[in-house]
Amino acid sequence: IMDKAFAGFNGTIFAYGQTGSGKTWSMQGLPSDSNLKGIIPRMNQHLFERIQSNKLASPTTAFLVTVSYFELYNEIIFDLLDSSDRKKRPKGGLEIKEHPVLGVYVKGLQEIVVDNSNKLQNIIDKGMSSRTVASTQMNADSSRSHSVFVIKIHQKDATDELKNIFAKINLVDLAGSERVSSTNAKG
Repeated sequence: IMDKAFAGFNGTIFAYGQTGSGKTWSMQGLPSDSNLKGIIPRMNQHLFERIQSNKLASPTTAFLVTVSYFELYNEIIFDLLDSSDRKKRPKGGLEIKEHPVLGVYVKGLQEIVVDNSNKLQNIIDKGMSSRTVASTQMNADSSRSHSVFVIKIHQKDATDELKNIFAKINLVDLAGSERVSSTNAKG
């Protein structure tokens, strides 16, 4: 997916399955342990290694990386990087919009510019700490929301204005797909 993104193609990875099957673990893992990192921390590390090698190969190319992180909980979209109290945010959460040039987007969602893997990992950790979790019969710490981590990559060649490449990678951790009666989950 990273190779395709650097070529200008969008991509998405979905983690889907029953509560307790390891969806969030597959996406996040244990970022502090290189052997137990999930897809998102591995992609973070690989992204900036790739940018460094591309800059060496083509010094006139500039890179801009932005990220956003949101969750869909009880049909309401919340920005996981917004540190304000959810109770003080507008009722109904953020809105999904469509634009003829931008495509589908979440209105009001923060996009944060990142220039290194440490800063990006801090953003990932902040978002993860804001996710909605609850205890169910199937899992003591179950993600009760769908989360979407979005990485946007813009490459621009200073010597050739026509060489602008945009790509977006969506990393989606879906909530458990089990029947509610199996979990005794509320909401």
